[in-house]
Amino acid sequence: MRRKFLLLLETGLVLAGLLFGACAWKIHSALDQSLNITQEEMLEVPRGTTPTRTFYRLEADGVIKDAFWLRVYWRFNLAGQPLHSGEYRMQPGMTVAGLIQSWTRGDVVQYSVTLVEGWNFHQVRAALAKDEKLDQTLDGLSDTQVMEKLGHPGIFPEGRFFPDTYRFVRGMTDIELLQTAYERLDEVLAREWNQRAPDLPYADPYQALIMASLVEKETGVPQERGQIAGVFVRRIAMGMLLQTDPTVIYGLGDRYRGKLTRAHLREATPYNTYMISGLPPTPIAMVGREAIHAALNPVAGSSLYFVARGDGSHVFSDDLDAHNNAVREYQLKRRADYRSSPAPATAPGISAPETPDVATPADEAPIPAASPNPDPEALPQVAPQEPPSAPAAEPDATTPQSPQ
Repeated sequence: MRRKFLLLLETGLVLAGLLFGACAWKIHSALDQSLNITQEEMLEVPRGTTPTRTFYRLEADGVIKDAFWLRVYWRFNLAGQPLHSGEYRMQPGMTVAGLIQSWTRGDVVQYSVTLVEGWNFHQVRAALAKDEKLDQTLDGLSDTQVMEKLGHPGIFPEGRFFPDTYRFVRGMTDIELLQTAYERLDEVLAREWNQRAPDLPYADPYQALIMASLVEKETGVPQERGQIAGVFVRRIAMGMLLQTDPTVIYGLGDRYRGKLTRAHLREATPYNTYMISGLPPTPIAMVGREAIHAALNPVAGSSLYFVARGDGSHVFSDDLDAHNNAVREYQLKRRADYRSSPAPATAPGISAPETPDVATPADEAPIPAASPNPDPEALPQVAPQEPPSAPAAEPDATTPQSPQ
């Protein structure tokens, strides 16, 4: 009886060994097989998809065989290993084992979208909506609803996102990318605020962000940002109006068509710094770290005015007479290739020419990407104010001038 039992046991062990060997061979063969493709293809792995489901999908598409044995392999060798969502490249000649290694390393294909300094929120949304690789969830939502979806209800969106190149994978949503940009702005602003110069005219970091947006829109020349911030800070300290054209243009919204007139400068909007004292109520554009740093570390000096040369740079003046002379030289005798600032990058499908410092003929100025008209209920109503008499008076020229 004992001998019979040992014989049965030995037979069972042999069969088990053979079965194990057969399984190991099947798994090895399944792993060693080459993908049945003739050119590079993308494998999209949606969120929540399991390896088992992916194996069977590939088998149904004729890319691999023996999905069952690959499922067994994953279960006993890679249990608990996440399958990162996104896209994976499948190359001709790649084996299933190589594809699985790509999965375990998380070698998902990355894409990028760039948000550019000086863009307004309308342009940011247009750039995200244009990107087909992002999952679109914001279509049809107002700006207010977008901020609510971000978890920041009551926050005005302008200037609250950091301009940068953001990488993402297939399956990421537009709202997730905006959340990243929002948090990045908060991080940069907090760090720069903690390293700010003393005696600045800002009650909180948000006011510094507003100032940074004015600096961003006035110049793209890096070495001038601190100087322009210095002009604005000194004008605030002296009780002068900021008189900066980009704020007027922002307040006009879609009504701006490339020509800034004296009537526009006298129009009472919450953003018209020819009519209101101090800063506008919100930022007017997205700002980079350099503009934030300049707003919080303005260059000391005595200049109170600046005017565009036409090559993107500016002439700074200490008094109105010197400023008027610069206006006559650079504004009233404009060069053919005149620019008030360097050419900015544009969002897909949106033109965004330079912000003009003075009125220009409508048929010579391209139509910019104007910011949406601000919601009057969401912004403070500011009463018109008469500009101070001497230092902030309009220059003696045929067209309105900035500092401004």
